[in-house]
Amino acid sequence: MLLAAGGLMDQPMAAAPTEFPNLNSVIANPFPAAPLQTEEQQNEPDEMNVFQGAGEAAPNPLPQIFRYGPLQLRPHADYSLTYGDGIQYAPGTSQAMMIQQLSPGLLANIGTHWALNYTPTFQFYSSDKFHNSVNQSFALIGGVDYDDWRFGVSQTAVYSSAPTVATAAQTDQSGYGTSFTASRPLTSNLTANLGLNQSIALVSGFEDTYDWSTLDGVDYQFWPRLTAGIGVGAGYTLVENNTLVQNSSQLGGAENLDQTHEELTAHVNWRATDKISFQISGGLDDRQFQTAGSSDSLSPIFGATIQYQLFKDTQVSLVAARSTGASDYYLAAQEIETTSVALNLSQQLYRRFAMGLSVAYATSDYGTAVNAASAGAANRSDDQVSFNARLSHPFFKRGTWAVFYQYSSNSSSQGGFSFDSSQTGIDISYSF
Repeated sequence: MLLAAGGLMDQPMAAAPTEFPNLNSVIANPFPAAPLQTEEQQNEPDEMNVFQGAGEAAPNPLPQIFRYGPLQLRPHADYSLTYGDGIQYAPGTSQAMMIQQLSPGLLANIGTHWALNYTPTFQFYSSDKFHNSVNQSFALIGGVDYDDWRFGVSQTAVYSSAPTVATAAQTDQSGYGTSFTASRPLTSNLTANLGLNQSIALVSGFEDTYDWSTLDGVDYQFWPRLTAGIGVGAGYTLVENNTLVQNSSQLGGAENLDQTHEELTAHVNWRATDKISFQISGGLDDRQFQTAGSSDSLSPIFGATIQYQLFKDTQVSLVAARSTGASDYYLAAQEIETTSVALNLSQQLYRRFAMGLSVAYATSDYGTAVNAASAGAANRSDDQVSFNARLSHPFFKRGTWAVFYQYSSNSSSQGGFSFDSSQTGIDISYSF
């Protein structure tokens, strides 16, 4: 979502989604938007992408009024109307209502090496239990080559006010991400990769976290369709309690919630055939809590993406991940461990109709209590299942209309956080 470009290409069938929907959002989000890319990234061969061959990106010529030398402007807009039930406005209480979302945005390509996107989303709720809001998303990515080095930078910012699974209520929050990367070939087959990252999460009424980390490693290319590598990283997480949290008794007087963490990972990227590819990573995350009396937490982490072009018009992807981090939404716990898996199917139908199906499962465990007083409450565990179906069709070359359905269910060990929600709607998008 943070890197969403918002534009839709005029192509016979969109690539099957290889990312998770936003599982913390209760409002239907059938499939995630494609990440923001520069023109250079779009044109670079990607041996791991089974669903679109190298150099086969769909053309999308711009009218002359949107071209100014190296600057290309791509306006885009999206409107959706959703009816849903089981949408929580407070723990244990839910509401059925209509939701309208309007997202006018602008994507700018600055030469071939830089891209910028800004998209506000106006949300209107038919229920007075929720307040109308304007969500905002900003993303900037770019890169430059110098001698044998390739440098990259990205900056994202997002503000949202929407019902969330973690809080069981409409929650104001904002997030900011900054990353710098550098890579350099050491030999014809060995490449060094360096990375610095900053992640800031500000959640109204809960914890604010600031994380600084680095992840560095090497990749070895056995042949063009098989690479493997290892990486080591370390970071520091600063946890601050905003005004509402400071007045809460849930923390029981904890003085220091900061964390240090290290990780060791390995990964393999393999294009086995023209029709199937594997991208798999795994490792360990070791987290130390500065709260007095807390012990270290050693957790496995992994990520996997499998793409399979079953037939010419049938695309299947499987995505799985496990991560750990600070608990931004639950005051009694210091960390959250999330494990998720999603199976996606995209099928081209008659007369350029496209059908997308997705089923996802996620479990979130809030562990490592802030202190002894919160040990019982910290053992919250959520199991979430969701199903999405979407039928879409292009119009006027640059537009797409779709109807969608989403069912989601969350089962929580903590009272008030369980829910079942069914949502149906229409979506209309247009982009240059």
